[in-house]
Amino acid sequence: MPIHVELVSQERKVFEEPEADIVVLPAIEGEMGVLPHHAPVLTPLTFGEMVVRKGNAEERFAIYGGVVDVRPDKVVVLADIAESSFGIDAERAEEARRRALELVDQGLPPEQNREAVLALRRAEFALKVSRRVQTGGSRLRIIMDDEKSSDK
Repeated sequence: MPIHVELVSQERKVFEEPEADIVVLPAIEGEMGVLPHHAPVLTPLTFGEMVVRKGNAEERFAIYGGVVDVRPDKVVVLADIAESSFGIDAERAEEARRRALELVDQGLPPEQNREAVLALRRAEFALKVSRRVQTGGSRLRIIMDDEKSSDK
């Protein structure tokens, strides 16, 4: 029995897969894997990568906080901000990283510095996630057999 996955950000539904095999989430206490028939859980999420696998295909997302509601047959992720690895514009993220780094280096007042540090963290994480996958038009990336063995 597969598990239904929904990823929703504050702006829109980002992703939905009705028949995923596993979901890996950046829970606040560490990486969390969810398989069908998982015990119900409601837990906060941190900055991290969400991975949805179905057969030999996977999709990765940059998640910037939020909460996940896990049920035996469904996972609903309510993310503060979420973007697909295929949708990340690496040039834009690099420019945002440079701007944020300049702001951090200026020694701003604490509140403004906090915002700059968060922007820097988001940009660096977006770049990290975008580098992990090859860009393409497919919704799910096909995992080659040699990739599976290298992930272990």
